Amino acid sequence: MSAGPGRIIAGDACVAEGAAWLAAREPRLAAALALTGPLPLRRRADGFAALLDAIVGQQVSTAAAAAICARLKAAGLTEAQALARAGEERLRAAGLSRPKARHALALAEADIDYAALRDLPDESVVARLVALPGIGRWTAEIYLITALGRADAFAPGDLALREAARLIFDLDRRPDEAALRGMARAWSPWRAVAARALWAYYRLVKQREGIR
Repeated sequence: MSAGPGRIIAGDACVAEGAAWLAAREPRLAAALALTGPLPLRRRADGFAALLDAIVGQQVSTAAAAAICARLKAAGLTEAQALARAGEERLRAAGLSRPKARHALALAEADIDYAALRDLPDESVVARLVALPGIGRWTAEIYLITALGRADAFAPGDLALREAARLIFDLDRRPDEAALRGMARAWSPWRAVAARALWAYYRLVKQREGIR
């Protein structure tokens, strides 16, 4: 485990650097990247709203997650204090399931130092987040990739990543989380860019987004 956060993807130039590194080392990723074109940055501000967005996106389509997030925003429920005051039924009315409403409230009431997370190594961030109700490793790893910009983070439990890997590498079946995590070791130190490549390929082939 590194002593700090490691390389941060700060802009499109970082993504392009990572994509070139991956293409030079893995011909099948190079072929996929030739089809997808430049990869999107996929960065958002870190903090409560980003983690709430990840909770909303658990096990629902990107369209459904976007609709729920839009309703939460329209109701002024994207800040921790406002959401904590809202209560479970208002969150249910915005489209959250009962478990997700409870998890969102638990997040709003948690004492998370989001700024401090920026300086922690990946596994320390994961450990801090998965201690919260309703936050599993997938949610924590998505936060690492999209909110903290960790260049070597990866989320092998993501179904779109697993399906894209099956297609790109011509596998007989979709790899499970452990298998994809093993495959991704060869893509270090740019695993988060590999994730962007897989998501982009999934969008190209399936004509739908794998992640918001």
